[in-house]
Amino acid sequence: MSDIDAVNIENARIGFRNFSGKEGKFNPAGNRNFAIFLDDMELAKQMEKDGWNIRWLKSRDENEPDQPMISVKVAFGKIPPKIILVSRKGLSQIGEDEINILDWAEIANVDLTLRPYAWNVSGKSGVKAYLKTMYVTIAEDNWEDKYEERPDSAQDSIGGCGRCEVCDGHCGSPEAF
Repeated sequence: MSDIDAVNIENARIGFRNFSGKEGKFNPAGNRNFAIFLDDMELAKQMEKDGWNIRWLKSRDENEPDQPMISVKVAFGKIPPKIILVSRKGLSQIGEDEINILDWAEIANVDLTLRPYAWNVSGKSGVKAYLKTMYVTIAEDNWEDKYEERPDSAQDSIGGCGRCEVCDGHCGSPEAF
């Protein structure tokens, strides 16, 4: 079990997002995680054979197969994950302080790599999935093109009153507004 390779998944479907580590009925506080729905049945069966903890969600339709999925831990300890947000403006790496935005972000695509962690406790063993790398393409807003090149006019209105050296624009002087 120690020779298990990392797993790359393109166009991953993710769910049960808890990147912020919010405490819940099935989640202790600080435990950042999400699930990947494995649409490639051969990959799911191979991962299960290799010891990964694959769960099978029962299908609501008797003519459809059960849905394999895996829970992925996001830990920023000794080996922090590399998480990149992708937009038409470019690539932005995010860390532990920003990752919670993925809980509510509208995601268009996810490509990722899972890092295996082989464990053995009290005669039981398995492979835990840790996030190694993830590229998240954010769905673009329809209005972004229209307003993207506009300057931020609020920046000009923040200045001081111009009559003193300490004013930060909030002195109450009518000239400050």
